[in-house]
Amino acid sequence: MPKVSGANAFIDLQNLGIISSEDPTQLFTNLSQIGAGNFGIVYRVCLIGELIFRIVYNVVVVTLISRFLGYASVILPNSPFKIVMEYCLGSVADILKVQRHPLKECEISCIVREVLTGLVYIHSRNFIHRDIKAANILFTECGGVKVGDFGSVSFKSPANSFVGTPYWIAPEVILAMENGLYDCRVDVWSLGITCIEMAELKPPYMEYANTMAALYQIALNPAPNLREANWTSEFYEFVEFVLKKNVSNTSFALYVASFRCLSRVLVLIFIFY
Repeated sequence: MPKVSGANAFIDLQNLGIISSEDPTQLFTNLSQIGAGNFGIVYRVCLIGELIFRIVYNVVVVTLISRFLGYASVILPNSPFKIVMEYCLGSVADILKVQRHPLKECEISCIVREVLTGLVYIHSRNFIHRDIKAANILFTECGGVKVGDFGSVSFKSPANSFVGTPYWIAPEVILAMENGLYDCRVDVWSLGITCIEMAELKPPYMEYANTMAALYQIALNPAPNLREANWTSEFYEFVEFVLKKNVSNTSFALYVASFRCLSRVLVLIFIFY
C-alpha cells in the first residue's frame, strides 16, 4: 500500500495505473447530472457495451477497505480532468432531511461502527479526513456505508491548516489557526458531532448563522453532548467519550471502535437480520 504525500500523489496514481487518457464520451453513456459543488459537477453514467470497469484496489486509501468510496479511474484527455468513482444512492444527511426525524440508536451505531473501521484504516497511514459529517457518509445500493469527499484530506499527521466544515470541526483545528498542531483525533471529534446530528437532526451551535460565532463557541465552551434523555446510557457515554478536548492519541479511533455500545450492535444485527 503506497503512502501518498503532497507532490508525489499524482506520480503514485500514475504508477498504480489509474490515470487514463481515453475520451470519456467513448466509454460512458446515459449521462445525467446529479449534483454540483465547489470543485465541479457530478454525473451518473453507465458503461458502454461490454467495457470492463478497471477498478484498482489499492489506490491511495479509498478502495482497499470497503468503507471508503471506490475510485475506478482518473481520466485526463484534456483539462479539466474527470474522476470516475462508485455510485452511491445518497447520504445520511439526505435520509435525515427526507424522514425528518432522528435515526434509531441501533442505526446510528451501525453507521458509526462502519465509519470508525474506515478511520482506523486511514489513521494507521497518518491520513486525516477532516470533513466527517452526515453529508459525507454515503449509502450504496446494497446498503453499504461509505465515507466520501476526500477534498479536505491531509496526507500527513499532525497538520496545522484550517480545514473542515465549521459546526463539525474539532477545537484543535480552530486553535491551530493561532499556533499549534492537530492529529487524526479530530476526525473522531467530528464523528461525535455527527452522532449528535443523527440523533437530533442538527449539530450543536447550528443556531449561530455566523459561522465564526459558532467556531468561537466550539473552541471555548465545554464539549457538547446529547440533549435528550431517551438514549441508552451506553450511547450517551460513547458521545461523551469521543467529544473530549485535547486528546492527542493518534490511535484513538482504534480504541473507540471497541466501545461497548458499538460491540452490542453486532448482536442486534445477528438477532434481527
